[in-house]
Amino acid sequence: MVEIRAEIAATVWKVEVEVGQAVEKHHELVILESMKMEIPVIATASGKVAELHVAPDDRVNEGDLLVTLD
Repeated sequence: MVEIRAEIAATVWKVEVEVGQAVEKHHELVILESMKMEIPVIATASGKVAELHVAPDDRVNEGDLLVTLD
């Protein structure tokens, strides 16, 4: 299991994947928005999306779990 976490406090702007979707390393998973800047959250490993822990408009803090890859 690979846990993808937020690197900054932000708002979830877009979720680019679905549960069960196969992703490659460097695939864009979520886009966060902070101070009018879009910050892509990238997969650190290849795998399948096991769980999404956020939805658009959710507020997240640094270190919050966003996506779990299997």
